[in-house]
Amino acid sequence: MLIQPNDRILFTGDSITDCGRNREDAQNLGIGYVAFVAARLQAYLSSPELQIFNRGISGNRAGDLLDRVDADLLALKPTVVSILIGINDVWRRFDSNSPTTAETFEKNYRAVLEKIETQLEARVVLLEPFLLHVPEDRYAWREDLNPKIDVVRKLAIEFGAELIPLDGLFAKMATQAPAAYWAHDGVHPTAAGAALIAEAWLENADLS
Repeated sequence: MLIQPNDRILFTGDSITDCGRNREDAQNLGIGYVAFVAARLQAYLSSPELQIFNRGISGNRAGDLLDRVDADLLALKPTVVSILIGINDVWRRFDSNSPTTAETFEKNYRAVLEKIETQLEARVVLLEPFLLHVPEDRYAWREDLNPKIDVVRKLAIEFGAELIPLDGLFAKMATQAPAAYWAHDGVHPTAAGAALIAEAWLENADLS
């Protein structure tokens, strides 16, 4: 995926993207993987015209992203849209008895991508939702998460988006260091986990 010096890059999703950003500062990127990616791109491209936005919102599900796609995403007229969403569509089943079926997840996610496709000339990056099995109760989440990962992969193919397979990447890295080293609760990345996401994103970027 070509990244150009005058691109407007939008990152959106849930708390993993949000990562403590200051909502009162439209330019604030938080302290997670978005900030890491931005720093690398800004240093490499050395371009004041490059604009990077973080519109992740903690707790969001795909349906929430759809509800705000017009005002919070399309209005920025990004040339690159990067989406990481889905873990809350799983989590709410287990902590709030508020499940999202894979079919509903796909319907909402597809509607977001259709709006981007019809209203923007943007390159799209989809990041898989991921899960590490720490604490052990996270194992039970797999039956709900895996079909949603399959949805993201299916939509990436259908919409011609870049796909970053984070679930497999985190599983691989959990063989190199304990799972909690990468995500203390199996979901929210540590600094090392955020750097891992950032490196995976950058590996898919053509900066030539």
